[in-house]
Amino acid sequence: MTESHPLLQEFRSVIAIPVQWGEQDSFGHVNNVVYMRWAESGRVDYLRHVRQFPELPPRGVGPILVSVKCDYRKALHYPDTVYVGSRVKRIGKSSFQMVHKIVSKRHGIVAAELDSTLILLDYARNAPVPLSREDREKIAAFEGVPVETFEAVSA
Repeated sequence: MTESHPLLQEFRSVIAIPVQWGEQDSFGHVNNVVYMRWAESGRVDYLRHVRQFPELPPRGVGPILVSVKCDYRKALHYPDTVYVGSRVKRIGKSSFQMVHKIVSKRHGIVAAELDSTLILLDYARNAPVPLSREDREKIAAFEGVPVETFEAVSA
């Protein structure tokens, strides 16, 4: 993490992304789908930190997005830079939930909050597999919390 924002103190994974002119839509603000791409970039950064980003093309076992929800708080415009914080909130048996917070550098406020759920997928069988204790330990170590924080729950 090279740059961050005080509103993202609870996030170990933070990336800075410049807002591009072409990301604005005909209404004159950043298009809603761009927030999803920013969260995706945050997820990739996080997964690389915890050594869970799959080789490409994916084979073996790796995470895959199954759900995403976004609460928009502030319309953004060019020029600006956003900070995207990503962290794991919960780990289930074969899934884990991440939260993402997008902060506008220009306005100094939270522009969006996202929740995403990923499963650990066996790409050959196209079936979910349980997260191992080692997976939980990697995430807990990166988050700076005891592994017991992420003991298996249903789902």
